[in-house]
Amino acid sequence: MKILIVSATEFEINSIRKEFVFCCNINECLSSYKFMKNNIDILITGIGTVFTVYQLTKTLNKNRYDFILNVGICGSFRKYIEIGEAVNIISEEFANLGIQSENDFKTLFDLNFIKKNQFPFTNGLLINNYNIDILKDIKKVAGITVSSVSGNINQINQRIKKFNSDVETMEGAALFYVCLNERVPFMQLRTVSNYIEVRNKENWNIPKAISTLHKKIISLFLLLQ
Repeated sequence: MKILIVSATEFEINSIRKEFVFCCNINECLSSYKFMKNNIDILITGIGTVFTVYQLTKTLNKNRYDFILNVGICGSFRKYIEIGEAVNIISEEFANLGIQSENDFKTLFDLNFIKKNQFPFTNGLLINNYNIDILKDIKKVAGITVSSVSGNINQINQRIKKFNSDVETMEGAALFYVCLNERVPFMQLRTVSNYIEVRNKENWNIPKAISTLHKKIISLFLLLQ
């Protein structure tokens, strides 16, 4: 298989590179590797939806892939998802694309700027219809994608009430949007580094999340042989 791994940052993916055989650097963001029978490209997009859409679309314009794997860490709204646990995000929403009033947030769907079932949306959601169900032991969850992470109690409560999602990232919906439009099978595999609460990095465990992510990526690729 020819697989593209997409990560926002180097540090989220660096440990896994040691498991692969390096082939070449294609450009400043894209490099090529081999792992057993798989040809693997790694794309570092930068943090956020704009950089993700640009770099991923640019890459897909020049290369064809059998499968795209979006990886990284995330925050969880749910305490039953443990710090360091891996999740398969199967639906996404753009959670701050719309209009914010003093006490309310309205999405582009609420405002009828976009129809809820206008492709690639389904009832306002971006849903992974490919649903690569290989890693049976990880939870399937709903995600929201934000341009600024939730950091104060009012914002957190508003997003929980509005979207009822499980986890939060800064790139997921962008990747869903591109992959669904381009009809490329994909999966978003994340590990939880922190709970979404008033921002306090002392409660985070990024090393544990990165370690779990590394193990799950290898497990997935072994199953894809």
